[in-house]
Amino acid sequence: MLRKKIGNSSRESEIDDDAALAELGYKPSFRREFTNLSTISFAFSIMGMCSSIATTFDTPMIYGAGPASTVWCWILGATMCLTLGASIAELVSAFPTAGGLYSASAMLVPHKYRAVVGFSVGWLNLLGQVSGISSTEFGLARMILAAVVIGTDGAFVVTQEKIVGLMVGLLVVHGLLNSLATKYLARMTSGFVFVNVGTTILIIIVLIATTPRSDMHTAKYVFGSDGVFNSTGWPTGLAFLFGLLSVQWTMTDYDATAHISEEVKRAAYAAPSAIFVAVVGTGMIGWVLNIVAVLCSGPLDELPGPSGMSFIEIMYKRMGKGGCLTLWTFVCMTAFFVVQTALQASARTLYAISRDRGLPDRGLFGTINQRTITPIYAVWAVTFLSALPGFLDLASPIAANAIFSLTAIALDLSYIVPITCRRIFRNHPEVVFKPGPFYMPGLLGWVVNINCIAWTLFISVILAFPTTLPTTKETMNYSSVIFAGVLTLALTWYYFSAHRHYHGPQSNLGRSTIESRDSSTDKSQDSDGDAVKVQRA
Repeated sequence: MLRKKIGNSSRESEIDDDAALAELGYKPSFRREFTNLSTISFAFSIMGMCSSIATTFDTPMIYGAGPASTVWCWILGATMCLTLGASIAELVSAFPTAGGLYSASAMLVPHKYRAVVGFSVGWLNLLGQVSGISSTEFGLARMILAAVVIGTDGAFVVTQEKIVGLMVGLLVVHGLLNSLATKYLARMTSGFVFVNVGTTILIIIVLIATTPRSDMHTAKYVFGSDGVFNSTGWPTGLAFLFGLLSVQWTMTDYDATAHISEEVKRAAYAAPSAIFVAVVGTGMIGWVLNIVAVLCSGPLDELPGPSGMSFIEIMYKRMGKGGCLTLWTFVCMTAFFVVQTALQASARTLYAISRDRGLPDRGLFGTINQRTITPIYAVWAVTFLSALPGFLDLASPIAANAIFSLTAIALDLSYIVPITCRRIFRNHPEVVFKPGPFYMPGLLGWVVNINCIAWTLFISVILAFPTTLPTTKETMNYSSVIFAGVLTLALTWYYFSAHRHYHGPQSNLGRSTIESRDSSTDKSQDSDGDAVKVQRA
């Protein structure tokens, strides 16, 4: 009896989710397999706390203004990211669709702006997500090879060719995993949060336990002026801010959870809650990890060491080879989970844009495979695109590092467009914003929104700076060049061609998105969908 009641309750929740989706102009194309736990785990996994910090630790520690920059830039950036995360969660609660903020942006402007705003945000978001997958997989390849260096006592030599080759191989594995049905993806995702958070806490405890008190740095070194070292050529104040790359790259892709919202039960509640919890948790625990890593780091001139990564060198120095490699395996697993969740979210973004005819693919990437009920074509398109930036490393490692900055710049700028539009056009008769369960009313909403907009504009400028002077073709930060180039090409295509068939997010209530779906099922769903009044499309 109890099982039947629970089953009925779950079914009612799914009907409510599908009705809310239909109100936005879309019929359900995915199976809702993500529970509250798997959704929170997904949100935590997309940030990959310990692996993301390990990957970018050298930027503030070695190439920025040193230990103090590592510590203070994290908590500064995490606090500001909380305002951005809360603003995004509010929009995701109101627009729980696979398009995420891409779909929301077009619904928050008057009709005449919907196409160009939706197109721009969609491409910006897709650029940021692909860059995020590429940079994380690139970082994972480096992490695995760094472990090999430690394991062979330096006998193994890491080359750019080995990094890129391993990166491409890992991407293929992730493409295969993301080709599975949603229920398998949800089951895998449920455990990610425990590995992510558990590994981070273990590293913190073991580092403190294995570092002699006499080898720990002073508070003035960790938090104060003794921990400021500037060899960038830039003024110390600016060099200090370069440390923000680590936190901004780690705490981004918030809306990834939105892109799986059509696969989430009670999406309007679960998706924004997961985003908020993950941002707060990653910010707080990540700060403690940075503090402990700096505290136990030893002499700065011994970093980044033979492996080329300071974080694993610190672990090796304190834990020994066995302990270091054991924990590092779980750090690499965390990075693996990041790419797994990021690729899933990015494929849904590509699917949503294609579904709205925003790509020159005749809707190919906007179709759902009948067997798995997932966008297989979109998965492999993203997999291929994510491999391309990695080849920059063969030409210039500095150019490859720009992909990290590009991720934060493109994603965060795509986020503030709908947040800004919501405020600018709040009283326009063609714009109807119906708040979801997660809502910041009155002055609180204004303060949080304005803060995140100002911060994103500020940090986008900082992240575009080359980190060393003098600037040469080898030390240039190419993130701004890639960003401007992709956006220019996309908008050029829009004005000369795409505007003829792309008119912003479009309702799919009258057409099927599933390959070879049984015609009777199509007819049933289409007739059901046509009976639903579309209020926001």
